[in-house]
Amino acid sequence: MSFGSLELPGLTLFEELLEIPAPAGFEGPMAEFLVEKLKGWGFEPSLDDAGNVIVRVEGTKEDAPLVCLAAHIDEIGMVVTRIEEDGALRVTRSGGLHPWKLGEGPVEILGDCETILGAVSMGSGHSRSVVAQDVTWERVRVLTGLTPQRLAGRGVRIGTPIVPARAVRGPFLFGAAADPMVAAWSFDNRLGVTVLLQLLKRAMDEDLRPHCRFLVAFTVQEEIGCHGAKILAQRERPDVFVAVDGSPLVPECPIALDGRPGIRSKDRVATYDQELLADLCRLSADAGVELQPVVYDGAASDASLVYSIGASPRAACLGYVRESSHGFEVAPHSTFDKLLTAITAFFEHWEG
Repeated sequence: MSFGSLELPGLTLFEELLEIPAPAGFEGPMAEFLVEKLKGWGFEPSLDDAGNVIVRVEGTKEDAPLVCLAAHIDEIGMVVTRIEEDGALRVTRSGGLHPWKLGEGPVEILGDCETILGAVSMGSGHSRSVVAQDVTWERVRVLTGLTPQRLAGRGVRIGTPIVPARAVRGPFLFGAAADPMVAAWSFDNRLGVTVLLQLLKRAMDEDLRPHCRFLVAFTVQEEIGCHGAKILAQRERPDVFVAVDGSPLVPECPIALDGRPGIRSKDRVATYDQELLADLCRLSADAGVELQPVVYDGAASDASLVYSIGASPRAACLGYVRESSHGFEVAPHSTFDKLLTAITAFFEHWEG
């Protein structure tokens, strides 16, 4: 993909991933896409019983630790809680979605038989009683234009997932040509998946040989409890678990939206391995990319949840800094390359 005369590697793959809805618990089409993509590049990916996609890379160092690099493939969304007599759907969130982030607009209702379009409605702006209310899920309806019987014929039921329509998901580029801003619904965690795919492609094309054994995993159901990562880690018992995920830009955290990745020192679940943090910062700096350490009170990751259940003794979380997290997210395009550089440096040079 290009912006003016500027070629933007990675963005085409990112756009491909945005095409595929993957709300938590319904990641099958995304997993299938990843398996076929990786097979086309010469890998032998596996799909475990939880739905995680896994690629194993052998290391050159004897008795090397097993390192898991993980990016979750699910996204936030909505699920149907009730179907009304006029065919409107009542919904609640799946993952950390707030209705004010969603707004009113087109959505895709992922029925068991087919996907249909609908429109989010939160009431009339001409009603004082509506305007005075807080935006809560009780206010949200999804209009379908179909009867309950026709919805049932398309496989729409209680529990059916709903996501923003493809037409509004992006990516959209704007700003300075030298490093344009990228906006999409949502980066989380398609950018992490993009970077790990690029890492594997580079390792194959350039015959990169890591010192350690690596398990590159694309995990499910992170947004609703990190269930895929927990199952994976309890089975594989990696010595090190590194999540590649977002680093939200929040007022209380002094990080900048300048393309430099964030690296978590602590989040609401765990304090991360500080020696591992230092190694990641050093290796990334040697490769020309400075990392931004950050502490979060309101976030968690596959890595911190895996550590919290004792499934891996060392954890880290490295990710892209982006504005408007869990919504229509924005980051400079340089984020793509800088995060890939940091991950590649760790993959290629860390000795355990």
